[in-house]
Parts: sequence; C-alpha cells; structure tokens
Amino acid sequence: MPLSIAEVARLAADPESPDADLVRWLRHAYENPLSVEETAKLTVAMADSGDRLDLTGLPRPWLDKHSTGGVGDKTTLVILPLLAACGLTMVKMSGRGLGITGGTIDKLEAVGMRTNLDAEEMVDQARQIGIALSRQTSRLAPADGRLYQLRNDHQLIDSIPLIVSSILSKKIAGGCDTILLDVKCGSGAFMPNLELATQLRDALVAVGTQCGLTVFAEVTDMDQPLGSSVGNAIEVAEARQVLLNQSQSDNTDRFREFVVRMAADALSHVGHDPQLAEARLADGSAAAKARQWFEAQDADFDAPFPSVTAPMAAIRCEENGWIARIDAGEVGEAGYALGIGRREKSDPIDPRCGFIFPNPVGTPVRTGEVLAYVLGDDPDRQQEAAVKVQRAIRISDQWIPARPLILD
Repeated sequence: MPLSIAEVARLAADPESPDADLVRWLRHAYENPLSVEETAKLTVAMADSGDRLDLTGLPRPWLDKHSTGGVGDKTTLVILPLLAACGLTMVKMSGRGLGITGGTIDKLEAVGMRTNLDAEEMVDQARQIGIALSRQTSRLAPADGRLYQLRNDHQLIDSIPLIVSSILSKKIAGGCDTILLDVKCGSGAFMPNLELATQLRDALVAVGTQCGLTVFAEVTDMDQPLGSSVGNAIEVAEARQVLLNQSQSDNTDRFREFVVRMAADALSHVGHDPQLAEARLADGSAAAKARQWFEAQDADFDAPFPSVTAPMAAIRCEENGWIARIDAGEVGEAGYALGIGRREKSDPIDPRCGFIFPNPVGTPVRTGEVLAYVLGDDPDRQQEAAVKVQRAIRISDQWIPARPLILD
C-alpha cells in the first residue's frame, strides 16, 4: 500500500493534508480488502486520531448500541433508557439521517432535545443518570470523518472492512467496552440480503474482539419498516408509547417485541438477568429513566410532539387478503417526497411529516381498511408520497406468514 495504516490515520486527521494520497490508499484498500488484523489496526488508529471519552468510575459495562440504519428504526430511543434502567451505563454518539435511513439526532431534535453535548457533559450526565447521547463531534475519531467523506465522494462506500473500521472507531472513541450491534437486512437497509448482512455482522464481531471490545450482534429484518411510524417526531411519539406501555397497533407491538428481545440479549451477554428487559418496561422504570434523559438534555418527555397536528391522508385496502409486502426501500423513497429524509447532508427535513402503518406483513385485511396514513402539511407533497406508499404495499389473496424479527 502507498501509505502505512498509521500514516493514513495521521494524514486523515490533519485538515491541511491533501486528499490525493488518502484517496489512492482508500482505492487500494477497496480493491484489496483489509484483513481482520489490518482492519483492527485502522480502527484503533482512527479512534486515537482525536479525543477519547474516559468513563472510568462509571458503573460497568459501558455499553453502546449501534444500528446499521433502516426505515422507521427508532430502537435507540427505547433501548437506551431501558438498559440504563437495568443498571448499564449507556453513552452514545449518533448521527443525522442521510438517504432513506433516518437519523436519531434528527428525531430527537424534532422534539426539542439538545444534542450538542461536549465530552465533559456526556461523562457527567452519564455519571448522574446512566445515559447520555450526543451528535458526533470533530474531536472524536476525526480521521474517520475525513475518510468517510472521501469514500462517499469517490464511490468507495461498500467495502466491509472500511465500513467496520468506521463504525467501531467511533465506538472506541466514545469510551465503550461493550457494543450491541443491530445489522439490518432487507430492501430498507444498506445490506439488501442475508449473505452480505451476515458477512458484515461477522466482520464487526471479529474486528471488535481484536480491538479488545465485547461485541454481540444480530442480523434483523428491514424488508418492512420497523414499527408503525416512519418520520422524525412521529417516531419519538411511538417510542414513548412503548416506554409508557401504551401500544396502539400490531406494528407497534412488533417493535416493542423487537426492543425487548434486543435488550434481553444485551443483558444476557453482560451477565445480567435478561428478564429485566420486560420487567423494567412493565414497571415504569424505563419511562422514568427516559424522563430523566429528556430533562437533562432540555426536552420534555411528556409534552405534545409536533406530529400530532399534521394533517393525515388515509390509504385504504382495495381487496380482501393478507398484507404481503410493505417495501421499506420504497417507503424510504416516498419519504423524500414528504421531506422526511435528505439526499445531501445540507438538505432540510420536515420534523412533522411521516407515515403510519398500523399492521405488519402477514396481517389479514378487508376492502376499505386503512393500510397507511400519510402525515404532511403540503397537500401536493402528501399526494405524491401517498402514491409512492401505495406502490410499496402489496396484498395477496393467499395467507402470508409474519416476517421474523431476527434473521440470523
């Protein structure tokens, strides 16, 4: 390779260094994939290119949860306060949405949360309430930010070793010692099929272990949106329903089941009782922790969220049958019409708009029954999105089984 791994991380963290050498190295690494050992070296070098959060003295394990991204994926909004209520220290950096996958930061800012915590604030807040979340900062793993932008600019994104090093370097810089990984698979995910998703899962576990982390990962379904809501404020509202045990649809029940299973797996892996996941939701402890979290970051967990006043248009079933498909990729594309997502980082989003899917794949439906709602303030954009969502939903005249939550 034209540069050593250490030189790559050093140059990438230096904003004055030219792009050319880094691009050549990235292209070489793209065409000649790094080994597990090389990927681990790159991961640690990028983590060391800036500051690291020091969580010394906080209760262990120090757990970070990461999803590879999906449509309607608001898991972080529930699982962080849930696991914090179970006694784990949850410190996480999150990003904005780009493409069809939503961003946790966009969702939380849509309901007024302050997300620009500095390193000291994150550690202090985690010490006080066991949970802190902030958007990514240039002080943590700056080499990764530069390399990611160059990969994006030069169509070098879909390299599993480079994806792995990007994900894990930020986790190490964030101070965690244990990582729960949710590798999404399906039309609404970066990995469209089980083979690729499994390769990414296995690489994340192998490299994370090589870096001294405790890593456990699941490959999960993203062929249909996760839960009933897709949007920004509306997803926070659904997460709040789950935390308050106020589920109002089969799809929200499916999302609740998913979160409990992921949380139980995390607890089991770190030696805690997995039954605490269900118990802390049922007894209100997770909701109480969420209130503390929201208050600490200048938001009100119990306040009305902006989505409740957005006008709704209903998409109704035209025949009896079973829901055979709610294509998450097509729903994500429909989100562009409403203003849910952004194609470029600078694109604005509308926090009030979104979609609601009351029932998941496998549900029997009758003519006239509501399949989806489209929420938006602009009637033209609402109609355009409704047409796209209608194409994403397919009805079968034969029985269709429900899709599994965990694929592998």
